[in-house]
Amino acid sequence: MREPMGIHSNAVAAPPQLLLERLKDYGQEDAFALWDELSPEERHLLLNDIQSLDLSRIDRIIRCSLRSQGLPVAAIEPVPESWVSSVDERTMDHKERWWKMGLKAVSEGKLAVLLLSGGQGTRLGSSDPKGCFNVGLPSGKSLFQLQAERILCVQRLAAQAMNEGSVTIHWYIMTSPFTDDATGKFFESHKYFGLEADQVTFFQQGTIPCISKDGRYVMETPFKFAKSPDGNGGVYTALKSSRLLEDTATRGNKYVDCFGVDNALVRVADPTFLGYFIDKGVAAAAKVVRKAYPQEKVGVSVRRGKGGPLTVVEYTELDQSLASAVNQQTGRLRFC
Repeated sequence: MREPMGIHSNAVAAPPQLLLERLKDYGQEDAFALWDELSPEERHLLLNDIQSLDLSRIDRIIRCSLRSQGLPVAAIEPVPESWVSSVDERTMDHKERWWKMGLKAVSEGKLAVLLLSGGQGTRLGSSDPKGCFNVGLPSGKSLFQLQAERILCVQRLAAQAMNEGSVTIHWYIMTSPFTDDATGKFFESHKYFGLEADQVTFFQQGTIPCISKDGRYVMETPFKFAKSPDGNGGVYTALKSSRLLEDTATRGNKYVDCFGVDNALVRVADPTFLGYFIDKGVAAAAKVVRKAYPQEKVGVSVRRGKGGPLTVVEYTELDQSLASAVNQQTGRLRFC
């Protein structure tokens, strides 16, 4: 006669096999390393956290990041001089034509501005959104206020130039789960700095797990991944998932001026740059400042390989011999 077998309450249930196999596919099975020590509630939280991740997308990002660290210096080439235009070297006729083209596009509602503002001021000793900071001007204005007032100024200039009653530039502001609430409240408390509330749209970028140097997920607790905003590059996924691409189309926007929140000197919706961009008929353009001297701690635009795509190389990644190399035809730095 056999004794009946009971199931004890302290029996350890194994992690779901399908989920474990998926994690193994991406080398992330260590997420279950402390599974046996978790309570039922903690296991539930861990499973939900894993299932919320787009594992294949995150794996692509990790592989691309790790691969880029090993790129040889020889793979970097200067941006062709023919691709670069300087306002200082253009005639007044050129600049006036671009200015008018830009203002016309603004007056027709074809321009939207997009602010990348997901970061916190941690390096400034605060968890507040960076845009809330007073950068030390006599006016005491925050970065958000400086940028909002520049939008107001371009709206007035476009309305005057085209004899329009009023002109509106829609402002899309990308926040993160860590800054979204505080950013919205800051704008509300300052009455949107003179802008209309309905011309400002907030949307959140995503988050991805923090990773170790060998590409493994970092755990904040035994049942929760450590996560951070997915960087300025997350703007593309965020615009798509929040359906704001459709929103810009509905508003009649044809051009988007994108900038970072900590750029205190940015000329938001710069009519001259917009007109230049329209005149060139290209898909994208970037406004840069020429590097002044080899040791200046700024990144530079380069081409990755012969005929390759444009990208930015940080000053810490640029070999000193390349940083000091001079273009014999122009007399300027090759990588400037």
